[in-house]
Amino acid sequence: MELDLHVSRFDWAGGPSGIGPGVTDLARRAEAIGVRTMSFMDHYFQMDWMAPAEDPMLEGYTALGFVAGVTERLRLRLLVTGVTYRFPGLLAKIVTTLDVLSRGRAELGIGAAWYEREHRGLGVPFPPTAERFERLEETIQICLQMWSDDNGPYEGRHYQLEETLCSPQPVSQPRPRILIGGSGERKTLRLVARYADACNIFGGPDEISHKLDVLRRHCDDVGRDPNEIEVTAMYRDLPTGASVQEVVQGAEAFARLGVSTLVTGAMGPNPGGWLESTFGPAMGELREIKPASL
Repeated sequence: MELDLHVSRFDWAGGPSGIGPGVTDLARRAEAIGVRTMSFMDHYFQMDWMAPAEDPMLEGYTALGFVAGVTERLRLRLLVTGVTYRFPGLLAKIVTTLDVLSRGRAELGIGAAWYEREHRGLGVPFPPTAERFERLEETIQICLQMWSDDNGPYEGRHYQLEETLCSPQPVSQPRPRILIGGSGERKTLRLVARYADACNIFGGPDEISHKLDVLRRHCDDVGRDPNEIEVTAMYRDLPTGASVQEVVQGAEAFARLGVSTLVTGAMGPNPGGWLESTFGPAMGELREIKPASL
């Protein structure tokens, strides 16, 4: 079982001048205890269902580039890139740049985007849901083409590229991994089956079990082994002062469903300390947990 860290708030860092040192400290402490991947959200306003929209929020890829420079092993991704925020060719170039400069640590986490307030607020077009999913599939296709030997044109319904030239190519082989976020049964999980190396599923055990059944059916439809897809799930609902036994038992419940990576949050006013005290003593046992096959 792997452990990833997702950072969705920065109000704990003590204002603008404290965010850089705070993120540096958190990233280094996460790396030291064996966290595999650090992720940020792809938002420009804080999500107003969780905290005031005015709370601090960083631009995701700039923040990942910063973390790349202060760490050595942490993998880096957004959870997840909103497809509406960047033209696909530029997105492929951004992820490639992060991958090259981090020596192969970048991943592309991507989804259909949803937060209308920040789109309207900052003047970013917000197409209807169906169109956003069409753009999501075309964006993945463009990234895959740019990370291949094919420098030719791409002709889609929403995007037309005359040259898919990407030099330098990524360090990651054969390319940066693609994680598609979301649990929509008709569209999102179909795209996971067709294109993704990993998925991120929300919900409790019963919901995750159902979503993975749907994913298996989509994999059957496209002739793909579902065990090729890494299943990640959020793991933040832990009791205060959770013991090693409680952390491990919760992880085992996810593993029985086929989840291979837990994604925890940066919790409380001292997220680095919380991460160390909650997960540090359990990392050895977490590593021994084997997820069930899909």
